[in-house]
Amino acid sequence: MNVLILGSGGREHAMAWKIAQSNLLTKLFIAPGNAGTKEVGTNLEINQTDFEAIKKVVLENNIKLVIVGPEDPLVKGVHDFFLNDTELKNIPVIGPQKYAAQLEGSKEFAKEFMVRHNIPTAAYESFTTENLEAGHKFLETLTPPYVLKADGLAAGKGVLILNDLQEAKDELTEMLANKKFGAASSKVVIEEFLTGIELSCFVLTDGKSYVTLPSAKDYKRIGEGDKGLNTGGMGAVSPVPFLTDELMKKIENQVIKPTIDGFQKDNIRYVGFVFIGLILDKGEIKVIEYNCRMGDPETEVVIPRIESDFLELLIAAGNKELHSKTIEFKKESACTVMLVSGGYPEAYEKGKEILGLNNVENSIPFHAGTTTNSNGKVVTNGGRVIAITSYGDNFNEALKQSYKNIKKINFEGMNFRTDIGFDL
Repeated sequence: MNVLILGSGGREHAMAWKIAQSNLLTKLFIAPGNAGTKEVGTNLEINQTDFEAIKKVVLENNIKLVIVGPEDPLVKGVHDFFLNDTELKNIPVIGPQKYAAQLEGSKEFAKEFMVRHNIPTAAYESFTTENLEAGHKFLETLTPPYVLKADGLAAGKGVLILNDLQEAKDELTEMLANKKFGAASSKVVIEEFLTGIELSCFVLTDGKSYVTLPSAKDYKRIGEGDKGLNTGGMGAVSPVPFLTDELMKKIENQVIKPTIDGFQKDNIRYVGFVFIGLILDKGEIKVIEYNCRMGDPETEVVIPRIESDFLELLIAAGNKELHSKTIEFKKESACTVMLVSGGYPEAYEKGKEILGLNNVENSIPFHAGTTTNSNGKVVTNGGRVIAITSYGDNFNEALKQSYKNIKKINFEGMNFRTDIGFDL
């Protein structure tokens, strides 16, 4: 079978690396891919939201399965594009349709879904410019910190957590009246602040049946001890050490099953991954957010822990036959540490040569923001550059291995956190 993965990050490299190991694969294509995906498949220089260009390569290369990595093509309706095209409609797409992708694309849609299906989450209200004053008054009823979320997609930057009431009011005005996050903040969800420890749960579903993938915990802040600005993720650990069988059962019964059942009750056709961001406080679990795709860099620890043929599972999901499949995990822990460009998550430079990758031993470098320059050198091409993933008997052993190999890698301005897993 010929397979196409849409995307260019570490998540897509991890998926490509795993799919390339399957006996069911004939040829693997990645669009647009990066310097790492080039090693396990064929990169195609097309934009992941250029649906006509995607159609052309799918037909030209006899592609029989499409896996959508990032949220943007899903929210823009790539799955619907396939279903509405006579030449493409029978080619399965792993990733939900546009309406279902609102689970990530609209915070309000997700909140209403959770309330409707009794899925535990933080109390909230939604506001627009029309009721900005009501938003200010609602903030006065809450105790700090105040959580403001842009309703739409804001590249991971649309969530503000503020301790000062006046600052929260000012930021709400900035978001709504002054379009701080553009169209994404034309509506803002204000919700109660949840305390506790976060973890992530991942599910692959065909809309009725599902398999639960390995759990993970990621680290979003740029600075040691979870300080500083939010990023797309600086590292991740799998499995989550404090996730007991009993707690997993609770997540299954209170969150996963009601979510999949909710799709059917609401007639939401959902084929693909559901990322569930959770917070655990005194044994009680609440949902922070849904994503309609795998997380990054969690994918770089979740995928390496899957023992089963990943492509076989994806084909079953695409054919609505997931009920006939089970999933097996490796016993070892997997951890990843993200190497990022100097200045990230603010302004940073690209095109810095990456040295030492050939010296990495017993770790997997998953490329995120890389490309090959005109001289054939691997260079930086994004804020988050490479995730160094390792196995170990426990997360500490795995992290030791990753940090050992990071010493062998260098590029100008390279930055990383030395304390991934510090709170475990």
